[in-house]
Amino acid sequence: MATPHDAKARAAATYNAAADRYDDRENSFWERFGRATIERLRPTPGSRVLDVCCGSGASALPAAEMAGPAGFVLGVDLAEKLLQLARMKAAERGLRNTEFRVADMLDLRLPEAHFDAVVCVFGIFFVPDMVAGIRALWHVLRPRGKLAITTWGPRFFEPATTAFWNAVRDVRPDLYKGFNPWDRISDPAAVRALLLEGGAEHVEVIAEAGTHPIPSAEAWWSAVLGSGYRGTLEQMDADARERVHAANLSYIRSAGIRSVEANVVYAIATKT
Repeated sequence: MATPHDAKARAAATYNAAADRYDDRENSFWERFGRATIERLRPTPGSRVLDVCCGSGASALPAAEMAGPAGFVLGVDLAEKLLQLARMKAAERGLRNTEFRVADMLDLRLPEAHFDAVVCVFGIFFVPDMVAGIRALWHVLRPRGKLAITTWGPRFFEPATTAFWNAVRDVRPDLYKGFNPWDRISDPAAVRALLLEGGAEHVEVIAEAGTHPIPSAEAWWSAVLGSGYRGTLEQMDADARERVHAANLSYIRSAGIRSVEANVVYAIATKT
């Protein structure tokens, strides 16, 4: 079973590697769902917002726009290279109310009841003990504050996901995974139960069905390189990676894939 240290090291390595393709235009799903989360949360002007697993700022930057000059957004992530991208984008947009730093969800070292809103988009499932993760986020939330958790719904990026893992199994069966970490909470009931077990209150959960466009085989490969799949590829030699690459492109082209499923579960809990 993965330890917290193992999971932390794996996530950091994966997303530092993925940083070179994370913000490719084909990977607009990060910004799309990050902004959608903040639009549901609607932080008020002057709010202090914590964004955990903030990546390159897909949710932190919209939060900073809504919080305004009197507000403040702290974005934390394990991948320094993603944080570098977030800092650059904040500077380009003139958002001076942001700070980005490396930090662990389970060891935030932040004051209790310090933030008006806490956000975690596509990140809570990376810690082996998700209940501990919710407790850590709830701990730094002020009374009447809101916690927003967004996770992937069922059938993540299907049918291309199955094709990816089949190609991995053909080349490196030891790296094949029939399980994705988000599978543990891919439906509203599981998300609600997680939040309640972690001590959250007044939980509202909404599932949203959707798709992500795949205009070309190369666009799919960009999504692979700019997402968690990168961690698997980084464990392969050049020949194995090329074989997986070729198999994926061949599948997308021959099957005529033009989009993949991108189902999402949004949850917001309000602290009394």
